[in-house]
Amino acid sequence: MELFDLTGKRALVTGGTKGIGMMIARGLLQAGASVIISSRNAEACAQAQEHLSAFGAVRAVVADVSRHDECRRLAGLVAAGAERLDILVNNAGALVDAPLETFPDEAWDTVVDVNLKSPFWLVQELLPALRKAGSADDPARVINIGSIGAIHVPHRPNYSYSSSKAGLHHLTRVLARELGPQHVTVNAVAPGPFRSSMTAEILDQRGDAIAAMAPLGRIGRDDDMAGIAVFLAGRASAYLTGTVIPVDGGITIGA
Repeated sequence: MELFDLTGKRALVTGGTKGIGMMIARGLLQAGASVIISSRNAEACAQAQEHLSAFGAVRAVVADVSRHDECRRLAGLVAAGAERLDILVNNAGALVDAPLETFPDEAWDTVVDVNLKSPFWLVQELLPALRKAGSADDPARVINIGSIGAIHVPHRPNYSYSSSKAGLHHLTRVLARELGPQHVTVNAVAPGPFRSSMTAEILDQRGDAIAAMAPLGRIGRDDDMAGIAVFLAGRASAYLTGTVIPVDGGITIGA
C-alpha cells in the first residue's frame, strides 16, 4: 500500500471551513479520504462544502465544538452508518488578544473550551469509532493542531491562547501513551505563520518581518499544511505517536 494513500479512509476535520482546517481537509481529500468538516457557521459550511467537493467526497456539519453536548452530537453524526473513523483532526480554535490588566474571564473560558476541552471531548466521544478503524499495522489517527506559540513565548497578549495550546501539546502526549495499545496514535502539529482569518491582521501589518524570522524566509503555504496532515494520516507515520511537529519554516530554532 502507498505510504501516503488515504483511499477508503474517513476523516473529521473540525474548523474545516477556512484557514488551516480547509488546507488540511483539501490535502486529505486529494489523498483519497472522504472528509467531514465542521463549523458553527452554517453559511461557511455550505460554501466550504461546495469548494472542497471539487477534490473529493466531503460533507459539512454545523456544530459548536466549544460545547460538550455538541461534540457528542457531532460524534454521533460522524459514527452513524460506518461506525468507524480513521482520522480525527482537532483543528477548531479560538484566540483573544487583550492587555494583561483588562484580560477578561470570558477570554479564558471561550478559548480553553475550544482549544483544549473540545479535542478531549471529541476523542472521548469518538474513541469507539477510532478503535474500530485502527489496527496494529495501521492505527487510527488523532491529529491535534497546536501552535508554535506554545513552544516559544509569543509577542502578542494572547495569554489564554498560548496557554491552551501548551495544554493541548501535553494532552497529545498523555493520550498517545494511553491510546497506543488501543491502536490509535495521537500527534500534534504546531503551525507557524499561515494566512487565515485569525492571522490576517498581523500578517497584513508585519508579514514581511514575520517571514524574515524564519530561516526559510517565508510564511506557510497551503501545501505545507496539507502535506504534514497527509503524512500524519497515512502509513508513513504509523510508528509515530506523542510528537509535536513544528511547521514553521524554522522559526522556533531561534526562539
